[in-house]
Amino acid sequence: MTSSEFSIQEVVRLAGTTSRTLRHYGDVGLLAPSRIGSNGYRYYDADALVRLQRILLLRGLGLGIPAIAQILRDGASDVDALGSHLRWLEEEKSRLDRQIASVECTIRSLQEGGKVMAERMFDGFDHDYSGKVRDLYSSPEHPDRVLMVASDRVSAADQVLSPAIPGKGALLTELSVWWFDQLQEVTNHLAPREEWTAIPGSVADRAMLVTQLAMFPIECVVRGYLAGSGWVEYQQSQSVCGVELPAGLQEGDKLPEPIFTPAFKAPTGQHDENITFERMTQLVGIENATALRDLSLLTFDRASTIAEAKGIILADTKFEFGVTDGVITLGDEVLTSDSSRYWDATTYAAGHRGQSFDKQPVRDWLKEHWNGEGEPPELEPAVVSATSDRYQALVDRLTR
Repeated sequence: MTSSEFSIQEVVRLAGTTSRTLRHYGDVGLLAPSRIGSNGYRYYDADALVRLQRILLLRGLGLGIPAIAQILRDGASDVDALGSHLRWLEEEKSRLDRQIASVECTIRSLQEGGKVMAERMFDGFDHDYSGKVRDLYSSPEHPDRVLMVASDRVSAADQVLSPAIPGKGALLTELSVWWFDQLQEVTNHLAPREEWTAIPGSVADRAMLVTQLAMFPIECVVRGYLAGSGWVEYQQSQSVCGVELPAGLQEGDKLPEPIFTPAFKAPTGQHDENITFERMTQLVGIENATALRDLSLLTFDRASTIAEAKGIILADTKFEFGVTDGVITLGDEVLTSDSSRYWDATTYAAGHRGQSFDKQPVRDWLKEHWNGEGEPPELEPAVVSATSDRYQALVDRLTR
């Protein structure tokens, strides 16, 4: 051994490491001995000792062996290498911070009697709210964006029912996105599509990334035909939400022209309330009320024309609007089976009214099998299947 060489024991003592570590670094190609003596002992020169000190420094700062090997092979400086590693650490810190926030949110939910649901936990998003059908998530990094996830849950009579309708969330999302694309003349809340890569893969088929809106507390309902609650009210007063209608109309009749019949969105746990346009002006102001009415009627007319070309009647629907940067913007879902009443034009012309592409099988079955007290019964498989078929049929008819 020369004076410029060090035995493995000396290297261990000088570098503060172990002989096992040295052998491992040799086996993986990070630090080969300068020479191996005739007795099989390993010896390291001064350059090898400097290389070892660099390896130990980078390992101590958290770099993995493959990364260190690439640094040594490419001749990158420690400053450049550590700069890249620092950026990675910062990304990891951000990810861990989000996970910590998610766990804290889950703990609070459990303390308040909630349940842990895997589908409500996504990296990069915090669960904010769950409605009857949709779950909303915010992003700490992008406070102006909201992840809107449509579930397969189905509701009727203000109850979330069981079991869910397989594939319903994906169909609702597909139809909403399709309609937003058809109605380009109406400003909507969809975020630019290049940002949608942030949507977690597990919900990509049933989620939309949207702009945060300050929502109006109004459901903007437009009716082209007399059906549902509109028919019930007409029989009592020959009007719907204060809009006088001709006498002698029958259920399912086409109205002389579409009418705007708003509803007040009640706080969670309360029933929405059908209101007159005059009441709406008191809630949001005459300027906003007029703009919402005109925009709703315009959008309904455009959508009706598109649906008619596909052999579909748009009987009625509801829109929800909000404001961003001072612009009234179409939000929430739009023109889906959940928010609209669609009929087949051929069967309607033949006198078969009320056969709609929505959850009417659920409503009818629940009305027959539940008196409104206690927990509603589980839906029968035939009802689930029929409802799923109707949702799928509408998407196929409109978008294919």
